[in-house]
Amino acid sequence: MSRLRFSRSLVFGATLGFFSLVAANAATTPLESSSLLGASSHHGRTIKLINYFVERYHYRKTQLDDELSSEILTRYLQALDPNRSYFLAEDIESFETLRHRLDDYLIANKVTPFFQLFNTYRQRVFTRIRFALETLETPFDFTIDERYRFDRSQSPWAIDQAELNDLWRRRVKNDYLALKLENKPHEEIVKTLRQRYQQLERRIQQITSQDVFQTLVNAYVSAIEPHTGYFSPRATENFKIRMSLSLEGIGAVLQTQNEFTVVQRIVPGGAAELEGTLSPGDHIIGVGQGLDEPVTDVIGWRLDDVVDLIRGPKGTTVRLRITPNPQAGNSNAQMLAIIRDQIKLEEQAAQRTLLEVQDDDVIHRIGVIDIPTFYVDFDARARGDSDYRSTTRDVRDLIAKLVQEGVDGLVIDLRGNGGGALAEATALTGLFIPSGPVVQVRDSRGRTRVNRDPSNDLAYAGPLAVIVDRNSASASEIFSGAIQDYQRGLVVGESTFGKGTVQNLIDLDRYSQDPDQPLGQLKLTIAQFFRVNGESTQHRGVIPDIILPIGREAASHGERALDNALPWTQINATDFSIYKQSNYLEHIDRLRSLHRARVDHDPDFAYLKGIQKIEAPLAELTEVPLLESLRSNERVRQQDDRQALLKTLVQAHGLVFNETETDNDLPRDAVLFESARILADLAFGAFAERLIVQLDIEPIPIDGSGNPIEPLNH
Repeated sequence: MSRLRFSRSLVFGATLGFFSLVAANAATTPLESSSLLGASSHHGRTIKLINYFVERYHYRKTQLDDELSSEILTRYLQALDPNRSYFLAEDIESFETLRHRLDDYLIANKVTPFFQLFNTYRQRVFTRIRFALETLETPFDFTIDERYRFDRSQSPWAIDQAELNDLWRRRVKNDYLALKLENKPHEEIVKTLRQRYQQLERRIQQITSQDVFQTLVNAYVSAIEPHTGYFSPRATENFKIRMSLSLEGIGAVLQTQNEFTVVQRIVPGGAAELEGTLSPGDHIIGVGQGLDEPVTDVIGWRLDDVVDLIRGPKGTTVRLRITPNPQAGNSNAQMLAIIRDQIKLEEQAAQRTLLEVQDDDVIHRIGVIDIPTFYVDFDARARGDSDYRSTTRDVRDLIAKLVQEGVDGLVIDLRGNGGGALAEATALTGLFIPSGPVVQVRDSRGRTRVNRDPSNDLAYAGPLAVIVDRNSASASEIFSGAIQDYQRGLVVGESTFGKGTVQNLIDLDRYSQDPDQPLGQLKLTIAQFFRVNGESTQHRGVIPDIILPIGREAASHGERALDNALPWTQINATDFSIYKQSNYLEHIDRLRSLHRARVDHDPDFAYLKGIQKIEAPLAELTEVPLLESLRSNERVRQQDDRQALLKTLVQAHGLVFNETETDNDLPRDAVLFESARILADLAFGAFAERLIVQLDIEPIPIDGSGNPIEPLNH
C-alpha cells in the first residue's frame, strides 16, 4: 500500500483543532457525553481492509491523497445535510480544517473526526426540531406574500441562527399549509406535524455508530467512483434477500408510522396469511421469540430493529402483540403466534402477461415478460440446490407458458430494471440466440475476457422486442445491447442509464479477527463491460432502434449526470454472427413511419404528453409560495388540467367520463401497448413474410390441445 501516504503528526493535530472549533461554535447545550457516538473497535480493521482492496483491485486507479480527501468531506456533508438545513456557515468553516486531512486519518485506519462531525450534526438536528415544535404553536398568516425554498442543495449555508430560524419557520409554515389545503382541521394538522417532527427526533436518536460508519465509508468510496459502496452487516443481509427474492419470516410488509410499526400489507402465501389474523393497518407493539420467551416492547423502535426480531429460521415461532387497525373499531391488544416460513418476494420476480393487438380485423397475441431486476439466489446456488431461483430460470418457464398460450411475438420489459447479477444478463441473452459471445469484460489490469452464452440453445425463436427506459441500467444494458447487436429483436423506449461497469462483492467477514463481529461487504468496481461490437454503454447507454415520445429530459439523468463517473470508451469488436442472417434493420424506417403515424393520433400518448407538460415545470421548481390564495389557485389549476386530460382520454376510448368514478383501466400503459404494436408490425407487416424467412423461424408443432409436440429448446 505504498501509494497511500500518511502523516501521523497531521492526524493528531487535526483531532484537537477540529474538536475545539466545533465546541466553540455550538449554539446550544452540547449532547451529553453518554449520547455521543464514536468509532467501534472493529471499524479500524474494516477501513484497513477497504483501503487494501480499493488500492489493489479497483478499476479506477486512485490515490488516497488531499484531492480525494476534499471530495470525501464534500460528500460526507452532503450525506448528512443534503438540503443545507441544519449546519451553519460557521460550522462548515470549522470543518474546513479536515478538508485535506481525512486521507491521513483513513490511511491510519482512524475515523474519529467523522464521528465528531456527526455528533455536531445530530445536535443541530435536535435544535431545529425544538424550534419547529415551538413554531408549530405560533399562528401563521397565510395572506403574506412570501415563499419557501424547499430545495436548498445549491444554496449558501445559513449565515447565522436568525437566518436558519427564518428558513425553518417557512418550512413549518409550508408543512402546515400543505395539510390545510387538504381541508384538515387545525387540531389534526398540529397533531400530525408534532408527531412528524418528534419521529424525526427519534430516528436521529436511534442512529448507531454502525450507521455512521456506513455513511462515512460510502462518502469515501463513492468519491472514487459512484458504484463502489459499503454494506454494513445489516445492509448485507437485506442485499442478499433482494437478490435471492426470499427470506425466512412471517410474510408481512411493514412500515413506520409515528412511533409504531404498522403492517402495510400481507404477502400472499406467507405465514401471516396462513395464520389468518394479522391484517393491514395492525400495529405491532411487542415481539417475543418461541412460546415462552418474554415479549419485548417495540414502540418507538427503528423499523429494521423490529424486522430483525421478527425474522428468524423457518419452522420457529414468533409471537406478536398487536393492536388492531384503529379504523376497525377494536383497540384491544392481542397476541399472535406465527410459525416462520420461507417467503418468496414474487413482486420482484419476472412476471408474464398477454396483450391483444388489434390490426384491422385480425387480433395478434403478444406475450410480455416484465423483469424488474436480474436476481439469483447465490447461497442456494453455492449449496448446489437444483431448484435455486434465478431470472433466467424463471423467464425460461414463462416463455414456455406463453408459447403454449399461442403468442405471435414476445416483449421483454426492462423499464426501471437497474441491473443485478452479470451472469444472469449473459444467461438470459442465451435464451434468445443459438450461441455466441454476449459481453466483453475488461478488468483493472487491462485484460479482456468474453462472456458467452452458457446454454447454446434457444428458448424462443420468434419475433422479439425489448423495452428500455432511462432507469434501465447495467445488466439491462448488457442484455438489450446484445439483442440489438445480434439484430435479434427491436429495442424500443428511451436511452438507458449508461452504467457500463462491473462490481464484485467482497465479504469482509472472511477477514474478521472476531467471529462474533461481522464487518459487512464491500461492493467494488473491478471492471468495465463492452458490447460485442466493442462499444461501451458507459455514459451513452443503449440507444433504442425506435425512440418513443416519452418526452423526458435525459441530459441530467443517469451516469452522464454523475461528476466522477468513468468516461465512454471503446475496444475492438469480438467475433459474432447476426442472428440467422437477419437484416430487418433495412425496414427500420418503415417501422418508424408506422409508429409515428400511430402516436401522432394516439390518445394514450396525447395523455402522456399532456401529463409531462404539466409535470416538467414542477420538476424545475425549487420554491413554493406561502400565500394561501396563490397556492390554492395553483393547486386547483393543476388538478383541473389533469382532470381535463383524463376526460379527453376517457372520451377518446368511447367511454363516459365521470369526475368521481373513471374507468380503472385508464390511463393505459401507452409505452407497453405501442411496443406491442411495433412488434406486430415487425411480425405481420407488409415486409414480414420476407423477414421471417430470413430469420429462419420454424413454427413449433402443436397437438390438438394446443400443446407443443416437441421440446422448446432446439
